[in-house]
Amino acid sequence: MRQSMTGFASGQGAAHGLRWSWELRGVNGKGLDLRLRVPDWIDGLEQALKAEISAAVARGNVTLNCRVSSEDETGALTLNAAQMRSVLDAMAEIEAEAMERGLTLGPSTAADIVAVRGVLDTSAREPDVAALRTAMIADFAPVLVDFVAMRHAEGAALVEVLMRQINEIETLVEVSQEAVSSRRDEQAGKLRAALARVMDNADGVDETRVAQELALIAVKSDVTEELDRLRTHIAAARELLAAKGPVGRKFDFLMQEFNREANTLCSKSQNAELTRAGLALKTVIDQLREQVQNVE
Repeated sequence: MRQSMTGFASGQGAAHGLRWSWELRGVNGKGLDLRLRVPDWIDGLEQALKAEISAAVARGNVTLNCRVSSEDETGALTLNAAQMRSVLDAMAEIEAEAMERGLTLGPSTAADIVAVRGVLDTSAREPDVAALRTAMIADFAPVLVDFVAMRHAEGAALVEVLMRQINEIETLVEVSQEAVSSRRDEQAGKLRAALARVMDNADGVDETRVAQELALIAVKSDVTEELDRLRTHIAAARELLAAKGPVGRKFDFLMQEFNREANTLCSKSQNAELTRAGLALKTVIDQLREQVQNVE
């Protein structure tokens, strides 16, 4: 099934006292460009996520954002008993020294003690990084599935558009063929008239040489090869749409070939009807080229 390079998926998860959110986005690109913004303190997480995405996506600019926070935003208060005893011992020593010097200190309160740095610990318990990484990788799996599913859905819609444009190109090629057929008699008449004018106004001119030159002009204006190559490109485009695996880069190259033949057709036309068909052909080819940019 054909994939588009456009996709989006999001999700949320929680484990080990933490919660996180995912945002996975993809747009078209020449190759596979992965940009991950994940917590760097979770060792191995970025590498593991890159491997998961690379296995499912072959082309496109893909961005993953992951935000991690504590489930308890305020954090739990924990009394550091050892630090408290150290503070009390220090306070007792200070009061004893003050009494010896005849100084009177104001009474201390519990609030004074807990205000000392380190007596109350508000930091969250350090999570098990390995277990957290495993949980997050497992939680990311359905997000990646949704992302790929959206790319498939976009790809299915894209195939319909591409097939419609390819069919339109095929119709215009046949219109061009009919214009060539109707041009044939007109072109032959113009060549005969040109030959007659040359012969009437040029004494001693080699008639055979003039005929050869006019024949060369006729050959140069022949668009049979261009039309045949356009038909070959149409068949190749349909084969690419039906092929398995990424075909975007091959399609990019094929569009260059389409455009080259259409340009040559217009330059050789020498006929209003054929020129109109050629210009319409270039327009549809350009539209097809724009759509192809989204094919993986």
